[in-house]
Amino acid sequence: MKVLVAEDEPVSRRRLERALISFGYDVVVTKDGQEAWQALQEQALPLAVLDWMMPGMDGIEICRKVRETAEIRATYIILLTVKGEEHLVEGLRAGADDYITKPFDAAALEARLQVGVRVTELQIRLADRVRELEDALSQVKYLRGLLPICSYCKKIRDDKNYWQQVENYIEENSEAKFSHGVCPDCYEEILKPQLQKSPGEGKN
Repeated sequence: MKVLVAEDEPVSRRRLERALISFGYDVVVTKDGQEAWQALQEQALPLAVLDWMMPGMDGIEICRKVRETAEIRATYIILLTVKGEEHLVEGLRAGADDYITKPFDAAALEARLQVGVRVTELQIRLADRVRELEDALSQVKYLRGLLPICSYCKKIRDDKNYWQQVENYIEENSEAKFSHGVCPDCYEEILKPQLQKSPGEGKN
């Protein structure tokens, strides 16, 4: 999985890159906020480790821009900061998902990235499921509105003023299919009396 690194300090940037490569990630390295923002717009980058303080555009500003941009708003962002905990609410409100303090601990960074991977993979699965449901719904036909129906024979009048059986109308205007049977009430009131008639009954 790809990870964006945005860090203006060369030593910290190289250390981050080496650590992420050792974790097995495909690393995209940028040296300031402007380069990071450009990379986010040009590539699919599900994870990002951003330094809070950078020239041109800092990590907070990038967070805000990412969350305002539909195509990349799902990027999981970890802020890298020397600021105290009292400032971290600002980062989270701006759109960061997590943070790690400088100088960073490699094990802690790896653990936080693993959380990001799980969240990202879940988002991908949910998005795929939503697309599947949307495709399925696009194939479904719906019956809507007021249907004129005969009070006696129960035929339905279509929009061309033709009358047809209920089951024929529904089959033509939806994905439903009918199988015919006899309900208990009709069996007792109609079919059973007919079955109970003697062979000669009703003849002249």
